[in-house]
Amino acid sequence: MGDMTNSDFYSKNQRNESSHGGEFGCTMEELRSLMELRGTEAVVRIKETYGDTEAICRRLKTSPVEGLPGTAPDLEKRKQIFGQNFIPPKKPKTFLQLVWEALQDVTLIILEIAAIISLGLSFYHPPGENNEGCATAQGGAEDEGEAEAGWIEGAAILLSVICVVLVTAFNDWSKEKQFRGLQSRIEQEQKFTVVRAGQVVQIPVAEIVVGDIAQVKYGDLLPADGLFIQGNDLKIDESSLTGESDQVRKSVDKDPMLLSGTHVMEGSGRMVVTAVGVNSQTGIIFTLLGAGGEEEEKKDKKAKQQDGAAAMEMQPLKSAEGGDADDKKKANMHKKEKSVLQGKLTKLAVQIGKAGLVMSAITVIILVLYFTVDTFVVNKKPWLPECTPVYVQYFVKFFIIGVTVLVVAVPEGLPLAVTISLAYSVKKMMKDNNLVRHLDACETMGNATAICSDKTGTLTTNRMTVVQAYVGDVHYKEIPDPSSINAKTMELLVNAIAINSAYTTKILPPEKEGALPRQVGNKTECGLLGFVLDLKQDYEPVRSQMPEEKLYKVYTFNSVRKSMSTVIKLPDESFRMYSKGASEIVLKKCCKILNGAGEPRVFRPRDRDEMVKKVIEPMACDGLRTICVAYRDFPGSPEPDWDNENDILNDLTCICVVGIEDPVRPEVPEAIRKCQRAGITVRMVTGDNINTARAIAIKCGIIHPGEDFLCLEGKEFNRRIRNEKGEIEQERIDKIWPKLRVLARSSPTDKHTLVKGIIDSTHTEQRQVVAVTGDGTNDGPALKKADVGFAMGIAGTDVAKEASDIILTDDNFSSIVKAVMWGRNVYDSISKFLQFQLTVNVVAVIVAFTGACITQDSPLKAVQMLWVNLIMDTFASLALATEPPTETLLLRKPYGRNKPLISRTMMKNILGHAVYQLTLIFTLLFVGEKMFQIDSGRNAPLHSPPSEHYTIIFNTFVMMQLFNEINARKIHGERNVFDGIFRNPIFCTIVLGTFAIQIVIVQFGGKPFSCSPLQLDQWMWCIFIGLGELVWGQVIATIPTSRLKFLKEAGRLTQKEEIPEEELNEDVEEIDHAERELRRGQTLWFRGLNRIQTQIEVVNTFKSGASFQGALRRQSSVTSQSQDVANLSSPSHVSLSNALSSPTSLPPAAAGHPRREGVP
Repeated sequence: MGDMTNSDFYSKNQRNESSHGGEFGCTMEELRSLMELRGTEAVVRIKETYGDTEAICRRLKTSPVEGLPGTAPDLEKRKQIFGQNFIPPKKPKTFLQLVWEALQDVTLIILEIAAIISLGLSFYHPPGENNEGCATAQGGAEDEGEAEAGWIEGAAILLSVICVVLVTAFNDWSKEKQFRGLQSRIEQEQKFTVVRAGQVVQIPVAEIVVGDIAQVKYGDLLPADGLFIQGNDLKIDESSLTGESDQVRKSVDKDPMLLSGTHVMEGSGRMVVTAVGVNSQTGIIFTLLGAGGEEEEKKDKKAKQQDGAAAMEMQPLKSAEGGDADDKKKANMHKKEKSVLQGKLTKLAVQIGKAGLVMSAITVIILVLYFTVDTFVVNKKPWLPECTPVYVQYFVKFFIIGVTVLVVAVPEGLPLAVTISLAYSVKKMMKDNNLVRHLDACETMGNATAICSDKTGTLTTNRMTVVQAYVGDVHYKEIPDPSSINAKTMELLVNAIAINSAYTTKILPPEKEGALPRQVGNKTECGLLGFVLDLKQDYEPVRSQMPEEKLYKVYTFNSVRKSMSTVIKLPDESFRMYSKGASEIVLKKCCKILNGAGEPRVFRPRDRDEMVKKVIEPMACDGLRTICVAYRDFPGSPEPDWDNENDILNDLTCICVVGIEDPVRPEVPEAIRKCQRAGITVRMVTGDNINTARAIAIKCGIIHPGEDFLCLEGKEFNRRIRNEKGEIEQERIDKIWPKLRVLARSSPTDKHTLVKGIIDSTHTEQRQVVAVTGDGTNDGPALKKADVGFAMGIAGTDVAKEASDIILTDDNFSSIVKAVMWGRNVYDSISKFLQFQLTVNVVAVIVAFTGACITQDSPLKAVQMLWVNLIMDTFASLALATEPPTETLLLRKPYGRNKPLISRTMMKNILGHAVYQLTLIFTLLFVGEKMFQIDSGRNAPLHSPPSEHYTIIFNTFVMMQLFNEINARKIHGERNVFDGIFRNPIFCTIVLGTFAIQIVIVQFGGKPFSCSPLQLDQWMWCIFIGLGELVWGQVIATIPTSRLKFLKEAGRLTQKEEIPEEELNEDVEEIDHAERELRRGQTLWFRGLNRIQTQIEVVNTFKSGASFQGALRRQSSVTSQSQDVANLSSPSHVSLSNALSSPTSLPPAAAGHPRREGVP
């Protein structure tokens, strides 16, 4: 009944809204509410309201066969009435928000407080100021003018804080901007196939309009909502919207609803687009997300800083596991988040921070004690009330010195260096055909120890050509002469190939003169069509005679069948089925074979074995893929039971067997040699048979004859790794993988098992870091499991791209080698920066500390320290993080996961240079005034003018850092530190720039920087001492590291910390989500409470929305599988789930009961 009234309501409405719908027979709201129905409801509604899908096409003024006319005014009008296929992204953070975030840094807050106190005190002139009896160290030397300038120090500290904050904020901002740019690039590259004016064209997803006829095929991610018009065997994974993991079979009469954001897992077909952009199912959910986006931001801010989460937020739906996408993502945050490098850095930063805190505390305590003992005990001064402010001023000064020590000790430049280095690499990697989707993938790649690569398209060119054939009892080693083949056989062969292949597969004339013909669509089928053309036949007439709509039944290719069959109805009402597929599979089902006269003769198992030996194995050993083409005739009545596949795909008659070659890409063998030299094992995982795989592996250089290696088939691999019960055992995998080089005839699960087995293995002392390449939808799980997943940009399906970390825009294996080079470069850049930074820190801290203890005043003032810190950190991180990579990076083995960030060589450099710098600074501090014949700067009163003595110390210190920056360019103890310095213009600019600013500060900095101008000879001495660094660097390089046993390494990840809980839980997750979910219930409960407010707000915005009636009906079902509050511990809590973060509709029942699928 409800449906009737509803449709009445709509038909009434339709008249009023016809103006709104313009010339189209249905409005946006109608279509939108139609798309909210599922299955039978939808079929009923279509019947009642429109008649059938054809009628909807007519109302939308489109033709199911020809598509839209594609004229500009028509497309414009459609965009205006039905909207564009574009979901506006979340607003990026404003610059001010980023500034506010940068201000949250603890050290900065401490500094701000110190500076404000200092400022306040400088403006406060107590009456007892000039009371001689107050403080000893005051020395009375202070005149009025200087007292006026007391505020400068506080102001200068504030100013430098502002600088640091702006730099950090600007960096975050540009990173975000880069990411958005990258994202829009990925989105623009997504194209989809539609029919316009009878032509099949590929258009960017954003150009799709309502009424378009889109062609969907295996591996697509649907870009808009639509109704299924025609197709075969279409199965869709709707888990990204419904959370149901089973694949849904689509058909015109049972379930024609195709929803955006879902994945095509099998088959092909056509749909008419009915809703795009914000009006599609995905879009509606996104609109909801927008409302609560702000609150979300705050919570997720922490998690997002490092990852390109900005990009991920924009399209949470496009993740390969669909419904659990968001939940998985949250769980994986930790896995993806803490890359090896970040783990090491965090640990190092914490260690340094602790040390700094201790040092600064000791400094303050010593200063305070010394002062009080000296004033009140030794000189027996009473504490006079009017002197309090003066004493407080001293204490504040001590506090500021303490904070300064702390500030210098903490390397703020670290996060900056990492960001800059990664961002720079990502930008440059674009030029090397690597589109990085997750920043840290780039650095993980540098640690890779194993690459599992697909064969087709990655190692080979993916241009299939038939080079051998077995037809009519003859084995032709090259393409046979058409006249030598019997006419009957020829006709069968041409028909079998032309009809039994996707009609989207074609061979087009070459684009340029002399180029090869273009292959469009499935490459294997292109090879077969090419064979037809080589036999001087044409496949087009056959296809136009038997158009796609007339095909009676199609069994599409999938990884289980490993064959494809098409049934057609012959003029005499009988049926004929054409089949093609991997020869060992199809031949097993053949019981006849065509002989030389084109007549079928009996084909017994022993004939088959002989054929395998004489024909198929020789072809495979030449690296050819063998494909068998066969057919079978069925009587017209009784009609066979087409669903009983086992009976149908049997008793075939073999027409021919062809050997297809996919030549190895010319640059691959060299790239693989580089990988092997760099200590990376390349393994080939392919669906081809073992002989072909072995032949290609030898051509590529993955295996060398005479070596000890394994080549296994998927079946054998599974037999070896499973115990009697059929469970996979890690020990068994450990016996196999170290020697395994080729895994042939492997299913997607085998690939996942192998990757997981290598990653979880404790067989080697280093945990293996595995990179995987994949292009098919079924590679998704393996790509996600791997440390770095590479998807193919050209051949890859959307699902594969979504699961990947890096997209290879040219599908080329040699680009992976570039990625390794960049990854190692990132690692080295950060090590270089650390080596430099820590030298500065060690020296500055010790100088400040000892100076403060011996002379009650740090020789380096707070502002000077901040300058050293800011400049040295920020600029050096820029300079050292942008070193371009060199081929030499590929000459060393990967650093494992537990190799420390600071090797012993680096430790030697850090301590060695620190010794040199400290010696000189202390010499200058205690005897400098005699050497330069100037006044001593030690024990100066509180507000005395800056002394030349201390200025020289400051200047020398900076000069030494500048020259040490050049030393820091090499971290493996190389001699030539200038090697390739001009290849990095940024480095040169920064060194010269810093030098120029230093001159300005010293000569004109005056009071704020506590500097007094220096003479030329004094400058010369400073620079000379700085140059000494380079000489000293050579001295250090001469000392063998092996002699210095006492050196410790720092920043290593131990085995225990290295595996975050999430990873330990991963296996559990694969078995049973529910248990884990309950374990996390408690924590989630608290988070849930915070979010309930958000929920309520969303629901309210939702109710106030005008056209949301349909959506309100679904409100119960939009309550999604939230990763935050999902049936906590007891079913009595209705899961007030987070409609914001995971756009997943469930049946309403799921709200109250504990869910079965569970959320990781």
